[in-house]
Amino acid sequence: MPGSGKSTVGILLAKKTSRDFVDTDVLIQISQDRTLQDIVDTDGHQALRSVEEKVLITLDCHKHVIATGGSATYSHAAMQHLKADGIIVFLNVDLPTLESRVQDFNTRGLAKRPDQSFADLFDERLMLYKKYADVTVKNTNVTQEEICDIIINKLKLKKGS
Repeated sequence: MPGSGKSTVGILLAKKTSRDFVDTDVLIQISQDRTLQDIVDTDGHQALRSVEEKVLITLDCHKHVIATGGSATYSHAAMQHLKADGIIVFLNVDLPTLESRVQDFNTRGLAKRPDQSFADLFDERLMLYKKYADVTVKNTNVTQEEICDIIINKLKLKKGS
């Protein structure tokens, strides 16, 4: 979800693990030469989801930390592509915390229906995040550094099993 810390935690995690970092929202904007909000305003939320899927499916980033847009999970094909070579980490943040962090909900370039509230979007996406997650980390009342350490430890445990 927007406000969960994907980009910030991703950058820190990449530094801590000596990996490159990729933010797919930036890749989408570069590929379209416009902002996410412009894509939604001009072509609609489904167009943004379609562009996002194409970017994700063509992504070839081994040994990278990748922060996807929150709507990546709408594409089963994209998620399977990411899972084929990587581990999907879900930064689980409760709705009240997300609402306090996200002040620009209507101008952030979210792939959502025009009539959809933030709570509706959260409810719709939560099951998808849980479905695709290999690792879930609660990202409430902890620092970004602590989140990185938790992720690293969970990934070590996962490799050991």
